[in-house]
Amino acid sequence: MSSQPLPNVLTGKVALVTGGAGGIGSAISLTLAQAGATVVITYNSDSAKANALLETLSGNGHAVVQASVTDSESLGRLADFVSQRYGRLDILVNNAGLTTPVPHDDLDGLTDEWIDRIFQTNWRGSFAMIRACKALLLASGNGLVVNISSVAGQTGIGSNVAYCASKAAIDSLTRSLARALAPQIRVVSVSPGWVMGEYASRVDPSYLQAQVDATPQGRLATSDDVANAVLALATTLTFTTGSIIPVDGGRPLR
Repeated sequence: MSSQPLPNVLTGKVALVTGGAGGIGSAISLTLAQAGATVVITYNSDSAKANALLETLSGNGHAVVQASVTDSESLGRLADFVSQRYGRLDILVNNAGLTTPVPHDDLDGLTDEWIDRIFQTNWRGSFAMIRACKALLLASGNGLVVNISSVAGQTGIGSNVAYCASKAAIDSLTRSLARALAPQIRVVSVSPGWVMGEYASRVDPSYLQAQVDATPQGRLATSDDVANAVLALATTLTFTTGSIIPVDGGRPLR
């Protein structure tokens, strides 16, 4: 169980979490709201899930907005909504992503369609969100972008080859934009290992146990572990930018 964030430490701050109603996204949204932030949750298709989460957030003024990270026009409308309703954006969490399991040696199984979908959502979607929100983050004077990456980008071990490559590309994006947008905007990757959640629940239990056994800390990450890393970047690790913050229990060590 995660520790409770200090109340009101993010009061007055506005945070936007893409894919905010998913397992990791909902934990991030809940944690930021508990810390006092006003949270904007985006969703692609499941409005019921997003609105159900909205009802559980601490505090007032939160919002749910439909926006696909693969549709730059909708991201422009999203940024306009945030600007008109709140007049600021302090924290952007690029959490939306997708994948599909394909063995790494099954080159024919990883179709062009899936390669394009993965990169359009995971990499291009993150870049497009930052592009759409750049002016708002600059106006904050202390903007923070957190890209949810994966240890797969470092190890090359993951659900498929394109997914691993997309996460490595996100880490490269983080370094490039941390340099380009400094000092007004910090850009950081949070890089989990396997996270216990909806996707992990569909994986063969013996494979999942092998991942636990290969992790020095003896367990997989939780969504709260990821959320706490995001919170730390927003509240205490304020001199950190361009870094890849691991939340993997030491998985690359074995």
